[in-house]
This record gives sequence, structure tokens and C-alpha cells, in this order.
Amino acid sequence: MLNYLTVSNSLPFDFRRSTLVGRVWVEGKGPVLVQVRDNGIYDLSGIASTCSQLLQLPDPASAVRKGTTGQASMFSTAVVLVNSAQENRDKAVPWFMAPCDLQAIKAAGVTFVSSMLERVIEEQARGDAAKAESIRREVVAVIGEDLSHVIPGSPQAAKLKDALIAQGVWSQYLEVGIGPDAEIFTKSQVMSAVGLGAEVGIHPRSVWNNPEPEVVLAVNGAGQVKGVALGNDVNLRDFEGRSALLLGKAKDNNASCAIGPFIRLFDENFRLEDVRELELSLDITGDTDPDDNGEELDPFTLHAVSDMRKISRDPLDLVRQTINDNHQYPDGFMLFLGTMFSPTQDRLGPGTGFTHKAGDIVRISTPQLGCLVNRVNRSDKIPPWTYGIRALMRDLALRGAVL
Repeated sequence: MLNYLTVSNSLPFDFRRSTLVGRVWVEGKGPVLVQVRDNGIYDLSGIASTCSQLLQLPDPASAVRKGTTGQASMFSTAVVLVNSAQENRDKAVPWFMAPCDLQAIKAAGVTFVSSMLERVIEEQARGDAAKAESIRREVVAVIGEDLSHVIPGSPQAAKLKDALIAQGVWSQYLEVGIGPDAEIFTKSQVMSAVGLGAEVGIHPRSVWNNPEPEVVLAVNGAGQVKGVALGNDVNLRDFEGRSALLLGKAKDNNASCAIGPFIRLFDENFRLEDVRELELSLDITGDTDPDDNGEELDPFTLHAVSDMRKISRDPLDLVRQTINDNHQYPDGFMLFLGTMFSPTQDRLGPGTGFTHKAGDIVRISTPQLGCLVNRVNRSDKIPPWTYGIRALMRDLALRGAVL
């Protein structure tokens, strides 16, 4: 993993034109909000004590740039990046955390056609990966592979729904994929997300699972999108395939949500229009650093691309379906926009599809946002989440922070 935790790999290609905000863990202080530049990290405590508070400002990017002018850096960015690898941390050096704090962590599901089809297949297979390939052929034969021309909630979509019901293949996933209402769910709890270099967790009973590379919007309490990050919406295909009512268990486990490496704030160089054009890359490599058990190297590799131009619902529509007159988020929220990636590449044998193994390195990247890197482990083997809102409020009070 250390090979990927470098300035050139982790920061956007135009980092000198980017306004990047992150959080670092400082031993004895707790989480500290920082600006991230190529040469160092800069304390933002004089501007805002939390990321949630920062995003409430009218122009967070301008406030960050002005607030750190002439300030000495806290630490070298390159050193903090290396120290962010979970297995390699020195408590005397800060490390990067998920860049959000008090925001709710929400997610939109079934927003891309390809992932919508895979959700239908999961449902039909009842979570059994061995049945997926034959069911995939049957489903595609009926509804086709390309539904990208269908506008969710449109009269055309309603006619398609009627036709599919008549053929007996209607699904709850098609309902949220092309119906008027998007699927919006709680991915994980406030402050539970892990960041760059951390381990991400797979439930020990899951045998069919995958990463989900996604764009994550940083939205303030007024419903205004102020920036964007990368995210991994780790998913258990077997649990959700057995029953959609198991969504909470499929999605919300220890360390099953990764966000980072930083939030890129909107400014004159990067706007929501740029988000709509992003192309995300996903790269997975098997464990090349086996432990003392004598396990063999895993040569597995996977590469896939998710194109935001193929999303079926506009990001602002998803924001409006999350925050409105019926539901508010006074501390703001992070919104996963969904993915078109549902891997079908066989890993454990013909017809088995893809599933994770402990030790996998997952890289989610795009030139404009940098690269989020995490290692896969079992959720019960990763240190439990213990630092919550009460602990943050305690540490901020001890530092004399103004909230």
C-alpha cells in the first residue's frame, strides 16, 4: 500500500489549483481539520472546528485559502500520507482520517443501468453467486442491456414498467432505477467512515461481496453542495440478494464505508459541472504481502471504469430527494451518488463471479480528486469503531474550540 500513498498519487493532478480539506488524527488532540497542499498540511481550527461547520460558510474555499495564508504547515504531506497506512502508523505523526465529521452519511442506490441490472440478478439469484451468470443471460434477454435512454419517472419509464410487469420480471430495483423515487439510504453512522490508508471491512459470513467506487457530494445543512470526495460503498451482494430488508447488514458494518482522500471544495477551478463529467477508475490487486501463515501471493487484478456521464439521475436531483421539506440535515450530509460497477469477473472458479479476499488493495481514483486507497479485511478483525460524537465534543472543548 505504501507505494500508493504518495503526493503524486493521492492528490489531484492539478493540486496547485485545488482547494483540498481533510482531517488528521493528532495524538493528544484528536481530529484536526486541515487544508492539504502538496508541501504540507495547514491547521484550519481558526476558521472552523469541524468540517460540518466549515461547509456552512458562504464560500468555504475562499475562507480556507485566506485563513492559511502565511501560516506554517503542521507537518509534511508526504510524511502524513505514508503514516496513514493503518499497519504502519507512528503515533507521533498525524495520519489522514475520513474528511467528514458531523455529517450524516447517505447513499443513493441503483443510479446506473449496469448496476441496476446486477441488483435484479442478485435478487433473482437470492444471493447465490453460482446462479448469477445464467440468470444474467435470462434477464438481459427480456429487458436488454441498455436502459440508459429511459428517464426515471417519465411516461416512457411508466410504460416500460407496465411491459415488464406483464412479462413477470418487475423488480424492486427496477422500481427505484426507473421509477420517480430514488433509493436513498443511510450508508453508515455519523463519524464511522474510515479514510485513506485504512482497512475496509467485509462481514465474516459474506462469500459474495464487492467494492463500489463512487463520487461523494459534501452537502451543507442548507442543501448546498460545497465539494466532493471519493468513496467506497462496500457491499455484500449475498446478504442484500437474500433480502432487501438486509440492506443495513449488507451496507453498514465496521469500517465498511471509506471516504477520501480529501474533500475538494468548489471554487473557480472546480464546479459541479466538472463532477458530472468525472470518470472513476477502480483497481483491485490481491494480497502481495502475505502474513506469517505462509500464504501464497495472490496475483489477482481487476480494473474497471465508472463514467458519471452515464448516471440516470442528476446529482442535484439526488440531493433534492435527500434533503427537502420532509427531511432535514442541520449538520449536512455526505451523499454517495451510486456506481455503475458491479464486478462479474470470476475469481474463485468459473461462474463464481467476483468477491473480495482479505488483503486486497482497492484503489478508487480520478485525476480531479486523487486516489482513495484501502486494504480489505474482515470487519471483526479490524479494530472496532470507538471514537464518536461525544469523544469529539470532549476533545474540541479541551482545545477551547468555538463551535
